[in-house]
Amino acid sequence: MLIIAHRGASGEFLEGSRGAYEAAIAQKADGLECDLRLTKDNQVICYHDKNTSRLSKTNLTIAKTTYAQLAAAVDPYRFDQLLKLAIENKKDLFLEFKHPVPTGGRIERLVSDLLLQHKNEIRDSGIKITAISFSLLATLRNRVLQKDIYQSGLLINNLLYAKLNPTSIYALNLNLLKKNPNLGNKIKKNGGKLYIWTVNDQSDLKFCEKLGADAVITDYPSQARKALGYS
Repeated sequence: MLIIAHRGASGEFLEGSRGAYEAAIAQKADGLECDLRLTKDNQVICYHDKNTSRLSKTNLTIAKTTYAQLAAAVDPYRFDQLLKLAIENKKDLFLEFKHPVPTGGRIERLVSDLLLQHKNEIRDSGIKITAISFSLLATLRNRVLQKDIYQSGLLINNLLYAKLNPTSIYALNLNLLKKNPNLGNKIKKNGGKLYIWTVNDQSDLKFCEKLGADAVITDYPSQARKALGYS
């Protein structure tokens, strides 16, 4: 079972920051999860929220602010920087596209173009890239754009989405799965890939492992590895 760092080692470092991702690598995470947003001047950054108020003393709307303005205020980590870090350290990437946004599907297209530019490096590094979203439309869009460079999956926090998922990758909410454990068994029986978020407690990690999850997304990659007895 792969250990994926949720916004980096976000339980101990500022989520989505370079420091959080470098710490996740040092903690032997198998992969790095990030949330992607588009700035006013079409720069793709690793940022979960639509504005900066929760993580800083400023209140800037990402979609209405240029990268230079954001860099001066909160210094967001650009996706191209994270991609380079992942390639150099051979870490898988899990990319979450946030929706709805005013630019619609532009961010998926820009990310797809960037991945195409680095296709050879991605291939040579051996890393796997997975695009996920709560949006069915974005998931379908990514299936068209992926061009054998990455795979797409659906983030799922309700049973309806589990039924509607147009892909073989199910990124399931932990609480939903604990209430419906047979759902995980059904997905695995039908050949689906099971990724579970956000898993931090030892008992939950063991539950996911017993279920046969392909990966867990956690805030504490080092603690997760220790709890599971991974070297």
